[in-house]
Amino acid sequence: MQHLVSLCTKSAIFKIEEEQKQVIVEATGDPTETYEAFTDSFPTYECCYAVFNFDLPIPEGVPKRQILFIALSLDTSREGNKKIYASAIDSFKRELDGIQIELEEISPSDIYLNVIRNCVSKHEP
Repeated sequence: MQHLVSLCTKSAIFKIEEEQKQVIVEATGDPTETYEAFTDSFPTYECCYAVFNFDLPIPEGVPKRQILFIALSLDTSREGNKKIYASAIDSFKRELDGIQIELEEISPSDIYLNVIRNCVSKHEP
């Protein structure tokens, strides 16, 4: 599969269509989208997968692009919804191309920008 988040799309949010048993694109963000706008567009009552082009500032001054994969797990989700996402994550990630950072089964409190920056920084070579 080609890059799910291209140069013309900053982010993508995916959901599993339970009746059809397939992953669909729920929303995409334009190249100027902020991380805050991205996380604000997450569903409030069900799990989702999300991908974000994260520009990490580096000492040389040129941001380094990191593609961040998030598997959001919500306490408010139905138990069946959580199980579907947990069982499908490995096959979904196999279809992704270019993911550098993965955050699985995180809650909304873990998606704040400073937490993500910390995680991305830890994955730097």
